[in-house]
Amino acid sequence: MEITAYHDSRMVRRFISDTAKILPRRRSGVCAKHQRRLATTIKRARMLALVPITEKLVRK
Repeated sequence: MEITAYHDSRMVRRFISDTAKILPRRRSGVCAKHQRRLATTIKRARMLALVPITEKLVRK
């Protein structure tokens, strides 16, 4: 699996929480080097609008 594949939105969404935050290392299961690359990849995908920047929050 190539972490720099920002155009693969299904792969990128695996590392994003329900509130569209980047999952921490202990939850994503990747090493520190790949976590940094993953964060860059997610940010690139957000800039190209392939994944949402934030999820729509509905208050009750």
